[in-house]
Parts: sequence; C-alpha cells; structure tokens
Amino acid sequence: MYLYHFGLQELPFTLTPNTSYFFGLPSHNQAIDVLTTALKTGEGFIKVTGEVGTGKTLICRKLLNELPDHFVSAYIPNPYLSPAELRAAVARELGVTLSAHADQQEFTQRIEQRLIEINQQHKAAVLIIDEAQALPIESIEALRLFTNLETESRKLLQVVLFGQPELDQKLALPELRQLKQRITFSYQLATMDFDQLSQYVQHRMRVAGFRGSEMFNRRCCKMLFSASEGTPRIVNVLCHKALMLAYGEGKLLVSPKHIQLAIADTEAAAQRRPFNWLWLYASLLIVLLVLGSYYFYPPGTL
Repeated sequence: MYLYHFGLQELPFTLTPNTSYFFGLPSHNQAIDVLTTALKTGEGFIKVTGEVGTGKTLICRKLLNELPDHFVSAYIPNPYLSPAELRAAVARELGVTLSAHADQQEFTQRIEQRLIEINQQHKAAVLIIDEAQALPIESIEALRLFTNLETESRKLLQVVLFGQPELDQKLALPELRQLKQRITFSYQLATMDFDQLSQYVQHRMRVAGFRGSEMFNRRCCKMLFSASEGTPRIVNVLCHKALMLAYGEGKLLVSPKHIQLAIADTEAAAQRRPFNWLWLYASLLIVLLVLGSYYFYPPGTL
C-alpha cells in the first residue's frame, strides 16, 4: 500500500473505530461528559443519537475502555434480537447461566440475583447497546422491564443506547412512551465544521506516523468538507482514496485533483454538479422572447 511512500506506520483512515485515533471533537467530548455524569448519578436510561458515520461506535468503545473499575459492563453491538434472544445476550454478558428453555420469570430471577451480587460488591452494572435503532419494538419493551430491578436508592441496571435518528422516531411511538419517559439524559452528535475537519485530518495523519508538512492543504480540506458535509466516516473514505491516488502518481502530497477524483468515485459523497450554462442561456432566451412578444404585440391587439 502507500505506508512506506508517505512514511506511515499504519493506515490513518480506516473505517474500523479505533480509540487510539480519538480526536476529541467538541461534540464527542460533550457526549462522553453527558454519559459520565449520567452513569455517576445512577440513572436508568441514557441515549446518544447521531447520523450515520458521526462516531457513535467510536464513543461507545471509548466509554467501554474507560469505564471506572466499579462498573460491570455488558455490551451488545448487534441488537436485532427477539426479546428471548435479548434476554439471553444480556445474561451471557453478565455471566449468568440460563437453562435451555428459560422463560422470562427465570431470566428475571437469575438476572436480579446477579445484579444484587454486583450491588453488594459496591459495583454498578451498565448495559451498553450499539445500533439501538435496530431493536424490535417488543425487545425495547423487554429492555424497559430490565430496569424495573432496583434497590430503594438506585437502579440495579443502567442502560446506554447508541443509535441513529430512527431510534428517536421509534421511541416516539405511543406503545413505547413508558420507556421514553425513563430516558433522563440524552445527547445528539453533530457533524464537524471546517476547522474541526482540518484538524481531524491532520490529527489522524500524525497518529499514523506522518512527520512531513500538511498532507492535505486548505483547499483540499474545503473540498473534503463540501463533499462530506462534516461526516467523519465519509472524510475517512475520501482521504484514503486520495492518498492511494497520490501514491499511484508518485506524489508526496495530496492535491485537489486527487480529492476531486476521490469524490467522483464515492457514492456517499455529496456530488457538486457543474453549473449548466446552456440551461441558463435557454432560460434567458425564453424570457426575452416573451418580453419581445408583449412589446411588439401588446395584449388586445391580436
């Protein structure tokens, strides 16, 4: 690949969420602050939403990596599960063994016993669900029942939901209003502005080992911002392709031409169509013809 050519130790713009590349965008830092505060207060449900590619999974993994020792975590990355499958997944994550034909009652008893044990050890249990918009409605209701388990002072299980905006639409359904009322902390991720994007790109290059001058100049970053609309995942795709193009031409820096070609090759990028001057001239001609007809043939003269 292009690692040796640019003096890199690893690929800087992969799509796999890697916490070592965490940049600390204002939106990401605020989301982590909200999560940390909510978990400390022992609230039942916490929600973080954001458009596709804005960094939800990265924040999710960073939260998992940095949870204090007194938290016992359960993580479900792919929650398209029936209520029974969801219960089994939660039990497995918390180290609870269920019988082959465990019903909801057995699950509740075993889970409650395990959560009480965790609480007696002066620890807290947290269930973290990524891509929560994929949860079926029946499973979301089962999730609400998990949080009915509590002591006199706090919930025995806290739940953090990471999801796309479709999660908010699903929670707005009348049958899920009880769960929606239990969401005490929520945060919506924002996309990057131009300055943040420029710093983000240079940051990832430095983490990957680049020690030269700026690989992506200001004009390149403007093109990246226009095409990605500030979405980190699309920026990563475009930068990776641009680096490949520069490497293929033996260039040591990315040029606007490389960015333009990368944009043209990426369906998710916002394609900026060139202005259609022919259409403008045709429209002006029609206007002139209409005005001319009124001048030479005023209404009522024919």
